Amino acid sequence: MSIDRAEVQLIANAMYEIRLLLSSYIGSENDAQLDVRVAAHLAYALHNEALALVEGKGFDVNAALRKVAAIDNILQVNEGTRLAHAWDINRKRD
Repeated sequence: MSIDRAEVQLIANAMYEIRLLLSSYIGSENDAQLDVRVAAHLAYALHNEALALVEGKGFDVNAALRKVAAIDNILQVNEGTRLAHAWDINRKRD
């Protein structure tokens, strides 16, 4: 299955827009529901990677996964690590 450039750009643009929409939920002191805060931090963690895709550039997947895992330290959850492990394509190949 080949991936169409327009498909990649659509999803990347959506990720960046979600980051903008959720920006008021960033931070460890925010009192919003935890799932909204995790979503906000996830979008924030990956927004630069989304912009790289929109611009036709690549990014370091391992560095992106480390940023996702770092959400746990900010919010005192295990969601970032869970997602980073689930999305780790190198681990899935082994």
